[in-house]
Amino acid sequence: MKGLYERLVRPLLFSLDAETAHRFTIALLRQASQFDVALRTLSAFRPPPKPKVLFGLNFPNPIGLAAGLDKNAVAIPALAALGFGFIEIGTVTAKAQPGNPKPRIFRLPEQQALINRLGFNNDGANVIAERLRRLRKSGRWPAVPVGVNIGKSRATPLEQATDDYLYSFRLLRDFADYIALNISSPNTPGLRELQQPQRLSELLRAIRSEPDAAAKPVLIKISPDLSPVELEAIVAACEENAVAGVIATNTTLDHSSIPPALDEEGGLSGAPLRQKSTTLVHEIIGKSAIPVIASGGIFDAKSAQEKFKTGAQLIQLYTGFVYRGPRLLREIMEAL
Repeated sequence: MKGLYERLVRPLLFSLDAETAHRFTIALLRQASQFDVALRTLSAFRPPPKPKVLFGLNFPNPIGLAAGLDKNAVAIPALAALGFGFIEIGTVTAKAQPGNPKPRIFRLPEQQALINRLGFNNDGANVIAERLRRLRKSGRWPAVPVGVNIGKSRATPLEQATDDYLYSFRLLRDFADYIALNISSPNTPGLRELQQPQRLSELLRAIRSEPDAAAKPVLIKISPDLSPVELEAIVAACEENAVAGVIATNTTLDHSSIPPALDEEGGLSGAPLRQKSTTLVHEIIGKSAIPVIASGGIFDAKSAQEKFKTGAQLIQLYTGFVYRGPRLLREIMEAL
């Protein structure tokens, strides 16, 4: 049986252009984050707790919000009130940037999917660091772990990527319970080249050489389009450089499940990504003891349980949350 969101709210949001609906939703959540009464109202959606300890952090439940929804860290209290066990903001880049030309988000309801080519549109590390500082002082900082996902600025040459990431890391680490390095978005030219072992090791060594960096869990977010050989090299680089965890996965460039008439350039997420993501989780677990956060194609309790049974320690929602709303969290938790 469909919940209130799917029966009433989603049809209204889906009557709008996808990016307009996203901005409208974030604006409402941003306003709700300012008022205690609104936060208490949203907490009615909160699922029962199922605590989990990972990376030395206490998660009230294993369901997180993936990066991409709250890019600019404006709605963290409201998202926590809805019941997420952790929230990942971003992707944040060192330089503020508008992203790619519009339109750049596309819904495919029949496929339960999204295609996006946003291109890391965000306010930049300086502005977001100051926003997080103000949130901490406000007394509304959530009682759940907050991850900060950082990526390379589009204008920064690949050869200077390490310095670009370091700039964001230095500004944002004090506000993050963990840092996720996004090296796998398909919408920033050349970014996925950072998954090459030599480039990845250089980046990880630089991050780890920062003062007190060992105390901050650093994760990497990888592509679902990796070959077994590429994945093995990435896992080895992660083990050598004390990576705390791997987020599997980002969006895919494999659009073979999408009818040509509906296809658009960009990263595909949602139900078509489910098997690719699960397979990659299985392969990582088979190669390493590095904890995995699974993301991709989680639309119901069954697809969530699939990720946990494969070996994921935590999961993240994005497209499933867009289609199913807050009720999805409770459905998953009740099944667990």
